[in-house]
Amino acid sequence: MKRRPNQSDPSPWRRRTLLGFWLAISSLICARAIQIQGVQASHWREVAENQHQREGEVPAERGWVMDRDGLPLASSQERFIVSVVPRELRDPAKAAVLLTSSLGISSSKAVEVTSNGGLWNVIPGRYPPTVREALGEVRGIHLEREFQRYHPHGDLARGILGAVLDNEGTGGIEQAFEEILRGIPGREVVARNNMGQTIPGNRYVLEPPKSGGDIVLTLDMDLQEIARQALEESILETEARGGDVLVTIPNTGEILALVSIRDGKTASLSAINTPFEPGSTFKPFTVSGLLENDLASLEDTVDVENGTWTVAGRTLHDVHSEGRMSIADALRVSSNVGIAKAASRMSPRIQYETLRDFGFGTQTGIQIPGEVGGMLRKPERWSSQSPASLAIGYEVSVTPLQMAMAYGALANGGRLMQPLLVKEIRESDGSLKEQFEPRMVRQVIPEQIARRIGEVLVDVVEDGTGTSAQLGTFQVAGKSGTTRLYSPEGGYESGAYWSSFVGFFPAEDPQLVVFVKLERPQGAYYGGAVAAPVTRATMQAALAASGKHIDRTRLVQSGKVAASLAISAPSAAFVNQELDFPTEGLDEPEMPVGMGLASGGTASEGISVPRLAGVPSRIAVRRLHALGLRVSGPLGGEILGTEPGPGMQMVRGDTVAVIVRPRTNRD
Repeated sequence: MKRRPNQSDPSPWRRRTLLGFWLAISSLICARAIQIQGVQASHWREVAENQHQREGEVPAERGWVMDRDGLPLASSQERFIVSVVPRELRDPAKAAVLLTSSLGISSSKAVEVTSNGGLWNVIPGRYPPTVREALGEVRGIHLEREFQRYHPHGDLARGILGAVLDNEGTGGIEQAFEEILRGIPGREVVARNNMGQTIPGNRYVLEPPKSGGDIVLTLDMDLQEIARQALEESILETEARGGDVLVTIPNTGEILALVSIRDGKTASLSAINTPFEPGSTFKPFTVSGLLENDLASLEDTVDVENGTWTVAGRTLHDVHSEGRMSIADALRVSSNVGIAKAASRMSPRIQYETLRDFGFGTQTGIQIPGEVGGMLRKPERWSSQSPASLAIGYEVSVTPLQMAMAYGALANGGRLMQPLLVKEIRESDGSLKEQFEPRMVRQVIPEQIARRIGEVLVDVVEDGTGTSAQLGTFQVAGKSGTTRLYSPEGGYESGAYWSSFVGFFPAEDPQLVVFVKLERPQGAYYGGAVAAPVTRATMQAALAASGKHIDRTRLVQSGKVAASLAISAPSAAFVNQELDFPTEGLDEPEMPVGMGLASGGTASEGISVPRLAGVPSRIAVRRLHALGLRVSGPLGGEILGTEPGPGMQMVRGDTVAVIVRPRTNRD
């Protein structure tokens, strides 16, 4: 029988085809393996490492902002965000107990965040560094480090300081010195498991962060608190919408206090960004221009037309009806007619240049953003009424800061100084990086003219429109002003006024300038009636609290003050009376600020620290200031005690640390 061929056996060509196919596949696989292990080995190792590592940023501590004595105004506090991943926990019940004891959250909240499936649960709040020791190594509990801005003095000087949002400075010093304050973040690597979860304790710092530098301001927080308290009380008493107070050193331009309040908010910076028509406080600059250009003397007389004069269709009025008076008397009694008629001796160019040289119409150059320059139009844009209007402080807008600097020039011998708010920049280790020195912008008027104007301004306070600014201990030079508010719709609002007073003291040897302005006071509205008392209160409290800004030896040498290095006992009582210092709850008897010195003794005879436990901190601060003591510590809440304690003997200028009940709010 003939054998039939096996039909299942492949033919030779099919076998060769299959063999070639499998050889090709094998070659491709081998080639790919070689490529992966050789050519792309580093790439795939990096991919594998990235699946088990995550590189992150280590936040840098933001630099501090301090007052002139190193008192922290804005600091950074290390805080932690705590999160829980329940599926990572080995013992949820134990973790819940640990969270309750470490964070102070309720047991129910702790159970909720530790048993909520596999979700990532963020516990509300920011927690102190102590949680790192308690929770940092617990599997399933994650800590995220950040720095929070802390203001030990609450909202005091908040407008000057600014804020920090999303780790970036906004407004004030925080914005102006962002590059200095923010520091340089570091880098770290965090290990993760196969599921991409962070492995506790496996965190490696590649590059440590560098803390930001510190900013030292010229502010004195004692004076800042004094100024705010005086302004707040005046706003409350007069029902004003708001106001501003500035305290400066005329010889250097340093700003010791800058307080602005608008609609109850203390974060305002209206002292540098809200110009107003200054009114009669502008008149000394008009007289300065006349004297410098030899166009008049203080003894020259003008006919004040019985208090009514019409110029270019506008009628000016005086409060008092007079015939003729000297230019000095016109300034003393604030005669609109007298000053405007005297100013007509100046050409528009001279009048404009005089006001411009005093710094009006341009920014002062203060070291924070947001300043406006006000308005001083050039002569070619004046109307026929402009010379008379400008002479008495209308048709011009100025900021409180410009006024303080301009009066500083009258006080220091005619030198216009640039305002100085930042004193130093320091490295994070405290070493000095940069120091800002006082800078004179220009010599506006000769020294002898500035002195003559100052003498007239003393008469204003002694026997003119500013008698409410008298101190009783030595002479003050100053000027009041009252102007109507200009309406955005045009014209002036009925019954709405700016009331202001600016003075410097001691008049013989000026060491401080104080500017005060109130917006829309109700009832009495003249600057001499409502703003001058705030100036006096600020000066009195500053004298009681500050030995470093007032050189009392120079005061004695000036011959314009009683031969005592301190405020006399009656004057100290006057301080307490004028500022309404409370005595409830204070066990120690009232001790005059000048005790010992006034009687010919020495400062070492001492001031007894009062008992302040349970007293609101602001009242306690005012009490200590009245005794001539300085204060350190947070200014919010209830006083628990002081260091030194009650009854301990101090001397004028010593510092008492107040201990305040700690805040419980973690926000």
